Amino acid sequence: MFSISVKYPSEEEELEVMRRTTNPSNVQLETVLTAAEIREIQDLVPRIPAGDHVYRYALKLVRLTRPEERDAPTYVKECLSWGAGPRAAQYLILGAKARAILQGRSYATTEDVARVSEAVLVHRLVTNFNAEAEGITPLSIVRRLLDEVPREAAERI
Repeated sequence: MFSISVKYPSEEEELEVMRRTTNPSNVQLETVLTAAEIREIQDLVPRIPAGDHVYRYALKLVRLTRPEERDAPTYVKECLSWGAGPRAAQYLILGAKARAILQGRSYATTEDVARVSEAVLVHRLVTNFNAEAEGITPLSIVRRLLDEVPREAAERI
């Protein structure tokens, strides 16, 4: 669903990881959630409502990453050999709904979609030689789309 980039730890952080994982320890584990509670939370995410404009916004972002799409921006057509598929649209909505819960809201917004877009889309875009020669990355393309596609009233595609 998401691609999360994790950087190397600092020298001190890495030293601490080494110490904690190579010495005997008597870690006491504590149950935080039961299996039933985890299932309940998992079932909650799809039930969070999102307006049609939120679905359309997510769909528009995904479709605009496809170079063969009629309305795709010129930079997408020139820089991508492959865009995001239908699963990306599903994950944008599910990610937005999960984010809404984490933000204490009972509904998802286009802002939620925008905030999860990099993690959902970047690893699904394949740049071509033109992009690589110019130093254009999937991340820069996603950020440009986020800047250009209106959030609150995603128009019909």
